[in-house]
Amino acid sequence: MTDGPTPASDAPRTPRPPAAPVFGLVLAGGLSSRMQRDKAAIEYQGRSQLERAVELAAKYLPEVFVSVRAGQAADPSRARYPLIVDSVPGEGPIVGIRSALAARPDVAWLVLACDLPFLSDAALSQLLAERDPTASATAFRSAHDGLPEPLCAIWEPKAAAELAAYQAAEGRCPRKFLIRHGAKILEPRDRRALDNINTPDEYHEALRSFDGEASTGMQLKIQYYALMREQAGRSDETLETTASTPADLYSELKARYGFTLSREQLKVAVNSEFAAWSHKLAAGDSVVFIPPVAGG
Repeated sequence: MTDGPTPASDAPRTPRPPAAPVFGLVLAGGLSSRMQRDKAAIEYQGRSQLERAVELAAKYLPEVFVSVRAGQAADPSRARYPLIVDSVPGEGPIVGIRSALAARPDVAWLVLACDLPFLSDAALSQLLAERDPTASATAFRSAHDGLPEPLCAIWEPKAAAELAAYQAAEGRCPRKFLIRHGAKILEPRDRRALDNINTPDEYHEALRSFDGEASTGMQLKIQYYALMREQAGRSDETLETTASTPADLYSELKARYGFTLSREQLKVAVNSEFAAWSHKLAAGDSVVFIPPVAGG
């Protein structure tokens, strides 16, 4: 028997290089112009959107960073986390994504917008399980318009050079980049997970959703003092709300009246007794938010 060429099926195969590890990047550098206040600081059930996003990502990833503009690096709500400051020119989320890829070119980045209050464990589990490390990115298809969602997606190291070329050619939209560069697109099993919140009305609707679609709300008596009275334009009111805690109620009122005081600067009393921000509210409660008093 003579030796012949090795059949193709028996030829040794070149092993695929191991996939890069995945870190988390929560985008919190936007201008929040439509919300008219910092979206990262908006609260649900006593936690800000930024806190919720970081904590959710940290359940699945070894390291999670927050993406910020240079002027936001000293902001206390952001500075408590590891930061990646925008390091490339331009505006919008593409700059945050590119800055992360430049900071750690050896890892892939699971990029999350901070304004996804319904983002779920199911969605992140699916995204990580169905990731394609050979593609530029793995992203969900939006349940609303069928287009890829770049701000709940895994961006691979190879995307760095492609994004640089895309931006150099005046490209700014990461969604269009995903369409043009053959990203792996997933059909989301949790179709509400990608709903984002951009306006005060959308925020109020989201607050109602957190208390249940069938919630009928309840009436609370609210009193305002000092600066808060000036900003609300009233000293008291009876308000119908679905807020379940003082934390949720203050977030709702802050969005409505543009209160400038942070929750950390206030105390709260319910029915004339100091209460925790997580205190469970009941119909007819009287709530007072107590601002700092000069000289006190």
